Amino acid sequence: MPIQNPIQFLPGRRTLLAAGAGLAAWWSMRKSGAADITAKIEVVQIVPVSDTGVPQAPIKVAKVVKTDAEWRKLLTPLSFSVTRKADTEAPSETAAWHHNGKGLYRCICCDTPLYSSDTMFESGTGWPSFWQPIAKENVVETDDRSFGVLRTAVSCKRCDAHLGHVFDDGPRPTGLRYCMNAVAMRFVKLA
Repeated sequence: MPIQNPIQFLPGRRTLLAAGAGLAAWWSMRKSGAADITAKIEVVQIVPVSDTGVPQAPIKVAKVVKTDAEWRKLLTPLSFSVTRKADTEAPSETAAWHHNGKGLYRCICCDTPLYSSDTMFESGTGWPSFWQPIAKENVVETDDRSFGVLRTAVSCKRCDAHLGHVFDDGPRPTGLRYCMNAVAMRFVKLA
């Protein structure tokens, strides 16, 4: 059956204006750098730690992603420079890592548990050193070729914060030295 009035099937003026406004808003958000609402949220698996310092069963959590401006509002300039730009604090620059008692070292950016005071040792380097992370799932190790040598950089799995480097000159039982930046972590004393 032929269509009697094809114009009746065309969108009305209000529909066209609404669609145009929606398209303009979407284009404005894209140009301004606002988050794309269609972007997929990345999920990572980490190991949470109880209030007594005991690793729990792995869980899946949303990856923490922020703009540089958002990170700058949350971090000190030195913590931002280290965690977001992979800089290194001067050795012994912060005394914040000299803690007494049992505790956890958590990511300064997202609070992911990283190291236990039980695995900390005095390396003589001026940086906090650990012979293993609290859970291998909570950190990511990548090749770092800066300064013309191959090193292994360590970052937080949940938010990609640069933490430091790992070397193979540590004590037993692992023989590893996770040489971390103090300003990349915060200490939480355990009961």
